[in-house]
Amino acid sequence: MTSTTNRPTTPGQAWAALLEGNERFVRGEMVHPSQDAAHRAALSSSQAPFAVVFGCSDSRVAAEIVFDQGLGDAFVVRTAGHVIDTTVLGSIEFGVEVLGTPLVVVLAHDKCGAVAAAAKTLASGEQAPGFVRAVVDRVIPSIVGLTSTGKPLDSFDAAELGHEHVRQTARMLNDYSAVLSRRTADGSCAIVAVEYTLEDGRAKLVETVGRLD
Repeated sequence: MTSTTNRPTTPGQAWAALLEGNERFVRGEMVHPSQDAAHRAALSSSQAPFAVVFGCSDSRVAAEIVFDQGLGDAFVVRTAGHVIDTTVLGSIEFGVEVLGTPLVVVLAHDKCGAVAAAAKTLASGEQAPGFVRAVVDRVIPSIVGLTSTGKPLDSFDAAELGHEHVRQTARMLNDYSAVLSRRTADGSCAIVAVEYTLEDGRAKLVETVGRLD
């Protein structure tokens, strides 16, 4: 729902635009912006997305749909369980440093299979098959830290585990990437951890790294 003239340029403006789109989606009043032929043609020579959305690959959580955005609005990176590797970091840094996006959204959702598999591995020692194990292994560090509270991991429910995973993912992005840590420090970009609820379609802000202004 943006053009080069009204594109959000601050973290706060970018989050407000996404939140407005999500409210439309929740109400079932989507406007499906920036999807006409003229806009498609206008984007053929360049792009200027206003947000990077790093989300889970789950088929029910397509970023452009749940935030009611269109072509050229969001630079989207997705992995199962929104797990991080060097190509993910490089893709996100490209969105922020090269394309100039002022916001990075880590988009989690409830009932995440990757989080459930990580909890199962920690509880039983049973490993996920094939390369799925690589995904599970990258979720485990996010949730195993909960044991530092003195409570056993099996005392936390799925919602609490998912909540912790998205918080830790947002923090890891900032810790691992010199580009992101510099940008969040100078206020030109923020990272937000967001949880999406499958049933009602609502995206809820969990935590912010940097400033939303």
